[in-house]
Amino acid sequence: MDVFNITAVPAFTTKDGSEIRELLADRNSCIRNQSLAEARLPPDGRTTRHYHPVTEEIYYLLEGTGLMEIAGELRPVGPGDAIAIPPGAIHQITNTGREVLKFLCCCAPGYTDNDTVLCEH
Repeated sequence: MDVFNITAVPAFTTKDGSEIRELLADRNSCIRNQSLAEARLPPDGRTTRHYHPVTEEIYYLLEGTGLMEIAGELRPVGPGDAIAIPPGAIHQITNTGREVLKFLCCCAPGYTDNDTVLCEH
């Protein structure tokens, strides 16, 4: 049985610049076709605009407020919001609040840097 608590999962920085704690993926569990991670962005932080040619993502906001951009469309987001990001859609999330923005990131297939294409430096 694979059970991991967020307090025991080491953080790393993804290619888009967000701090991630990968909870379940093929690298640490029996899961093979998706991944689940908690992402954190500090106040005024933002991911680099990017897209995934193959992977679809779901962001689910836990704490904080942000501005989500997908394919040029902007929308304020906050706790309880679930965001669908289709493969190929350029996207970016910005923390607009005074606290850390925390959200779950579900990727199918599971996250890899190789499927992340940055759109700016």
